[in-house]
Amino acid sequence: MSTLSPTIDSPNSNEPVSSQQPRYMENMSFVLFGATGDLAQRKLFPALYNLYLDGKLPDTLSIIGLGRDHCADGEFHSKIEQSLRRFSRRPVHSASLQDFLAKFRYYAFDATDSQAYYQLDELIESREGELGIPPNRLFYLSVAPSLVDVITSNLHASGISQQDGWKRLVVEKPFGTDLETARALNHKLSTVFTEEEIYRVDHYLGKPMVQNLKTLIWANPLLDSVLNHQQISNVQITASETVGVENRAEYYDQAGAIRDMVQNHLLQLVMMTASYLPVNSSEHQGSVQKTDIIESLEPIMKELAHQHIVRGQYEPGEIEGTSVVGYKEESGVGDSSKNDTYFAARISIDHPSWRGIPFYIRTGKRMNEKSTQIVIEFESKAGDSHELEGLSPNLLVLEISPNESISLRVNLKDPASDRFKPVWTKFSTDSSDQPEAYELLLHDALRGNSTFFADWKEVELSWMWTQPLLEAFQEDLLPLYLYPAGSTGPKVVNELLLADQLEWW
Repeated sequence: MSTLSPTIDSPNSNEPVSSQQPRYMENMSFVLFGATGDLAQRKLFPALYNLYLDGKLPDTLSIIGLGRDHCADGEFHSKIEQSLRRFSRRPVHSASLQDFLAKFRYYAFDATDSQAYYQLDELIESREGELGIPPNRLFYLSVAPSLVDVITSNLHASGISQQDGWKRLVVEKPFGTDLETARALNHKLSTVFTEEEIYRVDHYLGKPMVQNLKTLIWANPLLDSVLNHQQISNVQITASETVGVENRAEYYDQAGAIRDMVQNHLLQLVMMTASYLPVNSSEHQGSVQKTDIIESLEPIMKELAHQHIVRGQYEPGEIEGTSVVGYKEESGVGDSSKNDTYFAARISIDHPSWRGIPFYIRTGKRMNEKSTQIVIEFESKAGDSHELEGLSPNLLVLEISPNESISLRVNLKDPASDRFKPVWTKFSTDSSDQPEAYELLLHDALRGNSTFFADWKEVELSWMWTQPLLEAFQEDLLPLYLYPAGSTGPKVVNELLLADQLEWW
């Protein structure tokens, strides 16, 4: 089995990865709001530790963790160690652990108390003076959306974000709940931070295969030759999960699949696929930007949404031999909920590179398998020859997770039957040795590289495309189809492709 070489440093040009020099990281303070939360425990602390092992942290780094709970630094260090032993992709080395933990300090903090920010400023400055760090400050907001504006406003009022050094703000999703709230939030953040200082996290943009899309064509001229307008039939992007709502019902029952997955993750994958794997077109010369793609998405009017959209909700079923309850039986979900746990759409891109090539996207919870992948289907061979009957279309499959791989489906003649049959060839990486998404994103944020973060224009245009669909949901213009847990979703979703004489892969 062949092996792919993953991109570690995110490239900003068309140069080969090997020629990209790592950007120098200045010494800094890393202020983590929500340091006792689930994201910090599962992702952020392990990511920082693996960057430490790889020598990809600044020479001197002060990390200040903030949370509502009261605990001493030693107790906080113990919690970090537990998270590393449980979630780090690499084993914890006792020799390096203490040096890593020494970078951390903990401060019990109420984000709604404006006076607490002045005390926080004293702690940051004290550590900067102790370690000889300039006032370069990265603020990471792993908090409830309602606190984002509160925190940034107080950072400004207290002077914490008005020092002589640079400042960066890293914000987790969701960035608003609709177009209006997203614009309002961005306006408030923009009074404190410039667009260049705001890093909006979409962890799908940190996945190695997604970051490799740009270099995939450069490294493989073969792919460049086949990814052209005459050869491609359609593109399908799937992000399926076997898990249910878990302990996120309070958030998820208000967000649904469209806010939780589509507006951000899936539309980002559409942009990345269509801009980094551009098809040849005599009408278009030069590189395609992500904003070119999102601006070119044909809008779906809410009155016609039922022709292009399928939404669903999972019922009781079976996952890997285990019975599971339906969505309405989940803890924290009302028995009359009409929230969507499944979403599929047919998308048209009115851009010279992709005009006439449909994109199909789908995502769902409690599906039959966990998989995120991009499937490019090529046009079938035309001809009247009897021996070409029944040819299967060629497919190029880019698996993003849980395993990173590239697969190609071709037709070979079976000597026994003298007929063609589809066969697969697969090229994969050793996923156990690959950096995780948050490692790559944190490394970029520390270096000041915003390439794989969502900028405001992308976010706003994504909400503009999504807004009519939200209105269609609210006005009950779209039916909510039920599907059993452990299935591939509502059967009616096949009708999205039948009109084009296609099928889901």
